[in-house]
Amino acid sequence: MKKVLLTAASLAGITAIFLVACNKDPQGRTADAKQLNPTDIDADAGTWKPILLTAPDEFPLAAPIATTAPDYVLQVSEIKSLQAEITADEQAIVDYWSAGGILRWNEILRDLVAKHNLPPYQDEDGSYPFPNAANPLAYPLFPFANPPYAARAYAYVSAAQYDALVAAWHYKGQYNRTAVYRVDSTIKVLVPKSTLPSYPSEDAVIAGAAVEMLKLLFPGDQDYIMAKAAEHKLSRLIAGANVRSELEAGEALGKAVASKFLTRARGDRAGAAAGNQAGWTKLETDCVARGETPWFSLEFPKRPPMLPVYGKVKAFLFDSLTAVSLRPGPPPSVHSEQMKKETEEIAAYVKNPTRENIRITHFWADGVGTFTPPGHWDAIAAEDFITKNFSEVRWARNMALVNMSLMDAGIVCWDTKYFYFNPRPSQMDKGIKTLTGVPNFPAYISGHSTFSGAAATILGHIIPERKAAYDAMALEASKSRMVSGIHFRSDCEKGIEVGNNIGNYAIQRALNDGAE
Repeated sequence: MKKVLLTAASLAGITAIFLVACNKDPQGRTADAKQLNPTDIDADAGTWKPILLTAPDEFPLAAPIATTAPDYVLQVSEIKSLQAEITADEQAIVDYWSAGGILRWNEILRDLVAKHNLPPYQDEDGSYPFPNAANPLAYPLFPFANPPYAARAYAYVSAAQYDALVAAWHYKGQYNRTAVYRVDSTIKVLVPKSTLPSYPSEDAVIAGAAVEMLKLLFPGDQDYIMAKAAEHKLSRLIAGANVRSELEAGEALGKAVASKFLTRARGDRAGAAAGNQAGWTKLETDCVARGETPWFSLEFPKRPPMLPVYGKVKAFLFDSLTAVSLRPGPPPSVHSEQMKKETEEIAAYVKNPTRENIRITHFWADGVGTFTPPGHWDAIAAEDFITKNFSEVRWARNMALVNMSLMDAGIVCWDTKYFYFNPRPSQMDKGIKTLTGVPNFPAYISGHSTFSGAAATILGHIIPERKAAYDAMALEASKSRMVSGIHFRSDCEKGIEVGNNIGNYAIQRALNDGAE
């Protein structure tokens, strides 16, 4: 059994963070969502602009068999057999998945992130082990789903599902397959009927893309992932929504499209984001050479910095030169009067915490054991998207826009953090005791603020009547990092600004993707 070396103070801090974190339900208020019954099926979505596909028909899909073919008749019989005696558990499966595949797979992904958002404990010699993708079930489990890793996971799954559904809608239009319940009126229909062609199954497309991406991102959880996919497909048979060949075609198409995203993910430089000791040392010496005080880990023993090279990861919404151009100017010098005032401001907050400041600190903490700040914004988006009755393809498009914004916000934020290597308030004033844990990376700019600014900006475009509410949430999330003693005002204000700029790139994509 691994011996864990922790001080009483560190253990108390981790316990407090974990208790707060575990109060967050990854499904939020969407667990009991009603069956998806879109106001608009978005019949033209096969013409929308994909993210990586060169064209919606890049991966060919064979025509479906005739509804008069013997094999089709056998597939209809399979549905009738499953429907002969539907159990309460089977009905629950239908009800759960009929709320929407994009919604449910995003919830599953948030669950996986929360499960894996646990930093490794130190070894007996005081060093920290790193998770190993080649041996994901060994300690420490792979991955450590910290905020940048989580943002990237949300983006890849959402983007792959979107492209796969654009391709699916293209083939739906091309083959115009009639739904099984219109071919045989004796089939029970346990989900809302749709005028959308049924081949390929959009649910199977969503599941196929999700499975392939999640196997890469969470390789130790493959049995769970495959079981959820099997349950998803089974729900469509029980519901009388699809025959098996429609599910098989959809799954194959989803996996084929996901292969392009797998190739991108394996070459996007995220694998090198941890850096090495020489690079970590150079960050510190460069900061000292500028006459500034460098950030250092406040953990005992000191933990290596979290993903110091993540700023080099390939973004979705812009190229690497643009990513660098989005880096803000420097923070106030540690020797400046402004830094002195900002430090005093944070000290005043933590020494006199109000009930409201404690509330927002805990609500937006999103620390150890949670689905992280990007996942928090996914939960917010999901709750609001439910009320809009979007089609699956529009759900996918909107979640992809949100999550590409969040991933790219993390890239620019981490680039900025390690470019300036600025200290935390509790380094500038030892009397500052934070109201929650201290993240293990430099202060400037605030990750919460950058993520929140990006998400609020694109969400305000998708649901314009909620723009003011999203902006207010972003500002509250940003403020929570000041009142908890984690960030300076300049960290937060610049973070919001940078996030807003990144969200605007997502808006530009939205305006030109054909969905509006």
